[in-house]
Amino acid sequence: MINIALQGADFFAYHGFYPEEQKIGCRFLVDIAVGFEPVTDLKDGLHNTVDYEKVYTIACEEMKIPSKLIETVGQAITNRIQNKYPFVKTIQVTIKKLNPPLTGRVAQSSVTINYPPTT
Repeated sequence: MINIALQGADFFAYHGFYPEEQKIGCRFLVDIAVGFEPVTDLKDGLHNTVDYEKVYTIACEEMKIPSKLIETVGQAITNRIQNKYPFVKTIQVTIKKLNPPLTGRVAQSSVTINYPPTT
């Protein structure tokens, strides 16, 4: 199994349940890990592997779409990776919302989406 990962992809986005969050926006960090078995020998080319530049582009595009729940964004990223690379075996997407608007100081809140789902 080969694993590729993006860690700490930094985005400013407008996700949040409350209208103020969708107006003000905040910073998010996204971690994505993808595990796969190569279909054929890699031969030092991108056509038989998961291209982390394309994975990053997927994350960028989904982070631009405001959502009430970061779970929704994480699932959308996961679904698009599955569709783009049907040979993947595992995907883990973690989205961290920095300084969430709570009554006390909290560094981050986060959600993790796993494919296949863990039980």
